[in-house]
Amino acid sequence: MSNKTATLTIGNESWDFNVLPGTVGPEVVDIGSLYAKTGRFTYDQGFTSTAACESKICYIDGDAGILEYRGYPIEQLAEQSDFLEVCYLLLYGELPTAAQKADFDHRVTYHTMVHEQMSRFFTGFRRDAHPMAIMVASVGALSAFYHDSTDIADPHQRMVASLRMIAKIPTLAAMAFKYHVGQPFVYPLNSLDYSANFLRMCFAVPCEEYKVNPVLARAMDRIFILHAEHEQNASTSTVRLAGSSGANPFACIAAGCACLWGPAHGGANEAALNMLQQIGTADRIPEYVAKAKDKNDPFRLMGFGHRVYKNYDPRAKIMQKTCHEVLAELGIQDDPLLEVAMELEKIALHDEYFIEKKLYPNVDFYSGIILKAMGFPTTMFTVLFAVARTVGWIAQWKEMIEDPGQRIGRPRQLYTGQTRRDYIPVSKRR
Repeated sequence: MSNKTATLTIGNESWDFNVLPGTVGPEVVDIGSLYAKTGRFTYDQGFTSTAACESKICYIDGDAGILEYRGYPIEQLAEQSDFLEVCYLLLYGELPTAAQKADFDHRVTYHTMVHEQMSRFFTGFRRDAHPMAIMVASVGALSAFYHDSTDIADPHQRMVASLRMIAKIPTLAAMAFKYHVGQPFVYPLNSLDYSANFLRMCFAVPCEEYKVNPVLARAMDRIFILHAEHEQNASTSTVRLAGSSGANPFACIAAGCACLWGPAHGGANEAALNMLQQIGTADRIPEYVAKAKDKNDPFRLMGFGHRVYKNYDPRAKIMQKTCHEVLAELGIQDDPLLEVAMELEKIALHDEYFIEKKLYPNVDFYSGIILKAMGFPTTMFTVLFAVARTVGWIAQWKEMIEDPGQRIGRPRQLYTGQTRRDYIPVSKRR
């Protein structure tokens, strides 16, 4: 605990507040007693300068382009680890031993099937329903099927719920995809690893054998690792806020899915690909780059720059390499959309305007290209993000529930509406 204090002075009155240090990153001013001491609140629209919790899970330094899970650099995890090992790390705080990893992999693998009645649940949706609409509903519906893991006060039930969601949400995502394209559901196969199993559930059909391409499976695994956790973003904050009320874990993760659906968050890679479709062909890129540079033009290049990273997004570097590996493996050379993307990437990495404003291609730019090349429609992009981020949400939810100082979330407001006024009967109103 630091002995440092910060002094707030308003008029002739002053108050001291403790300054709390983290292990790395900025110090924070503890204003928990601000209202009690001063009768005032702080105003921080979007909570961009507010630490709403204490966490040991993820660290980001946007200026330096650093992302670490439990202290491990994302670059090392993406290159040397696999997704289920990263899940273990995020949930339990340490990398597993060989025995622990084998046990964890087994427990996740043998939870991948969903209750058979869930398949009937899907038929209630219109055939053209957006897969994320299906995900929000079906994830929330898990609490109707698994009553034995909704007691948040029971550590064992919390663990079971955590494993169930990591295991079953990819199955639900694949079912949402199959329903979206009008194909029969494919059951999980326990002999496959997590990402290979997911690709098989998405792309296999009963009438022929399906062999998972190991390059694509590794790319999928890497995408999951890179999207697994990202500190207190909008959806994670939503999960924590929902969880602070005591809501069951399935409801909390469904709330995270709903928040993730927004185009400024999990829908960013879909928006980036839609932008590439709007540009259409490589010869039109200069026109759209000029529009992006024009302050008076509403057009914005999606998939460039980041709210947190003011340097190159470390995930984007890994995703860039993965993108080129996938395109080379699939032999894709004549896709006009990918041609636009690759040309736009070259311009962004060498044009002084982009470099000066640090508008580097971000993780959403590359992931959209990879997923399209794999055969996923843009409507599935946010669903895949939800599959990856589930473990981050669960780790954050679990950390919050186990925090003895946890309180129900209750942001304050600056009220600017009408002051008190008396009701007037409708017959006397003018």
